[in-house]
Amino acid sequence: MSDNRFPLWSFHDKFRILHLTWIAFFISFVVWFNHAPLLGSIRDAFDLTEQQVKALLIINVAITIPARIIVGMMVDKLGPKLMFSSLLGIAGVLCLIFAAADNYDQLALSRFLLGFVGAGFVVGTRMIGEWFPAKQVGFAQGIYAGWGNFGSAAAAMALPALALAVGGDNGWRYAVGSTGVVALVYAVIYYLSVHNTPKGSTYFKPKKTGALEVTSKGDFIFYLVMNIPLYLALAVLAWKLSPTGLALLSAGFVNSVYFFLAATYAYQCYRVFQINRDIFAKPVAEIHRYKFKQVALLQLTYLVTFGSELAVVSMLPLYFRDVFGLSQVVAGMLGGSFAFIVLFARPGGGFISDKLGRRRTLGISLAGTTAGYLLMASINPQWPLLVAVAAIIGCGLFVHAGNGAVFAMVPLIKRRMTGQIAGMAGAYGNVGGVVFLTVLSFVSPQVFFLVIAASAAVVWLAVYFFLEEPHGQIAEVLPDGTVQMIDVH
Repeated sequence: MSDNRFPLWSFHDKFRILHLTWIAFFISFVVWFNHAPLLGSIRDAFDLTEQQVKALLIINVAITIPARIIVGMMVDKLGPKLMFSSLLGIAGVLCLIFAAADNYDQLALSRFLLGFVGAGFVVGTRMIGEWFPAKQVGFAQGIYAGWGNFGSAAAAMALPALALAVGGDNGWRYAVGSTGVVALVYAVIYYLSVHNTPKGSTYFKPKKTGALEVTSKGDFIFYLVMNIPLYLALAVLAWKLSPTGLALLSAGFVNSVYFFLAATYAYQCYRVFQINRDIFAKPVAEIHRYKFKQVALLQLTYLVTFGSELAVVSMLPLYFRDVFGLSQVVAGMLGGSFAFIVLFARPGGGFISDKLGRRRTLGISLAGTTAGYLLMASINPQWPLLVAVAAIIGCGLFVHAGNGAVFAMVPLIKRRMTGQIAGMAGAYGNVGGVVFLTVLSFVSPQVFFLVIAASAAVVWLAVYFFLEEPHGQIAEVLPDGTVQMIDVH
């Protein structure tokens, strides 16, 4: 089979791995967002306030921030086969616990822990990067992520109907619990069905684990600065749950969280220095260098694109229900329209990146994202419902294409650190989710959409002026010391 061909519906060799992996990601997204379309029933069952509902939305994306960093390091070291199977198994158990919750505290705790399954995306990114060459990796990553991301839309469309079919006050519990059972079963199937690399290929691992390797003193400082928002996002979450916010956590506990985050960041700075101390003694050979600004710009782009997707997917079903007076089932189906187009928009972003260039595709996607959210900010109850849905779908096209363009570039920076780079970019997506959902808890949906639009415009300018197109080759070292060159164009 020629490397230039892409027989998508094949179930052999690398395409078999692609299909098995996007299904794993699809299930992880169903589990991660299985509560969003059922929030109306959950709110009624537990008599929740609007602030408690919004807290569940924020909590759901919080732990994914550190989880993506940690899982990114672990997948580079242990391999995607073991990591994805483990994540699905753990998520299945936590999902059943959420479905059986008796009070809000149990709901909140299990939802918080379930955010860990969002790190599954990082695992599949490394798997697809191992199996597909540079000229196909953007499209393959887009298929993986786009079809997997559709899990949130599938949950929005199917779970309310399943809950209604079961009937009764516990219909939502059976709907949520069923997704946990599916995750447990597929964890076993995936482990028995995949391999980390094609036969005869080397699985490159980082020389050291615990932090990303950088290749210059300037990048060392840049890396430390770019880690700060990850901790600030978690601090914002703790503040939101403190007595001055939703009063779900005590002041003493929140202060302990602040101290822990500050101490963890200080320790991470020390670990970053330990991993990279050699760059202060002698320069890294040119052949092994990469520019960290490439990673940073992908992080910021994903903050806007995937971060806004997380926030919008979480709030849209309830938004449709409240603004247009729709039933939970219809609101869930229409709310899923934003995520539904990920089936072709995210693969499209990857495909266009492969053909027209990564930088150009990212710029177009961010410009469209800015315009799309400006349009969504003008939606009101007087709009025809069909026009409102069309506006949301139009915005989603650019958002999802931007996601695809980001991860079309991630595997082309440094192969042995693909998991870590994917984890860092992915974590920034969750930072965006936390930030945007926190903004939503204080302002109207219209202002919420305007804030996202302004953020996209700023990142668009940064990408235009500073992002460089991947070109040439990257060097990796085989276990025997031989240098292998990998094409990135």
